[in-house]
Amino acid sequence: MNPPIRVVIADDQSTVREGLALLLGTVPGLVVVGAAADGTAAVELVTATSPDVVLIDLNMPRCDGIAATARIVAEHPATRVVVLTTYADDTSIVGALQAGALGYLTKDATRADIERAVKAAAAGQAVLDPHVQQRLVAAATGTAPTASDGSAGSDSLTARESEVLRLIAAGCSNREIARTLVVSDATVKTHINRIFTKTGSHDRAQAVRYAYTHGYAEPGPGA
Repeated sequence: MNPPIRVVIADDQSTVREGLALLLGTVPGLVVVGAAADGTAAVELVTATSPDVVLIDLNMPRCDGIAATARIVAEHPATRVVVLTTYADDTSIVGALQAGALGYLTKDATRADIERAVKAAAAGQAVLDPHVQQRLVAAATGTAPTASDGSAGSDSLTARESEVLRLIAAGCSNREIARTLVVSDATVKTHINRIFTKTGSHDRAQAVRYAYTHGYAEPGPGA
């Protein structure tokens, strides 16, 4: 029998760390050997435990996920890094992969997605979120990602993303959207990042404009 894949989790949110530890604890062949709340602690924990895979967030204090990934890859080449984050913009994706991350998932990834990515990374194989792959192909070919030109908006946004976009257009904050849809703030951020990417928006104002021009919402009487 093969030894279990040893995993370190790095995320600044305690609920995320605990949730991932519980989730990975149910996966046969995986064992969580530690969790860190920031990038510096993640590097120190890798040094202390020599895990096979680090599952790491990007936005963390002291040392962010990209910098921590670069240090882990340089100092511990036998340890693979898989990014699990809310961010799916070109800068984050390219920065993480250039730093040496072997996998890249967003936080709406399923248990099966995370299991597959961790096991693939341990075997030296890359696993990328499908939307991340689309962004990389678009960047490499110099073409716009699907629907960023507004030609396929209703077909590219999922039903939940469309609902979030309508709530953004209605002026709802992230917390209000989370309460309305009965989801976490982190899930709302993931949906918004995907909406921004798919619609080519850089901020909420542009997303609202997209909603108006593509039929997701109608301006009020004074608009």
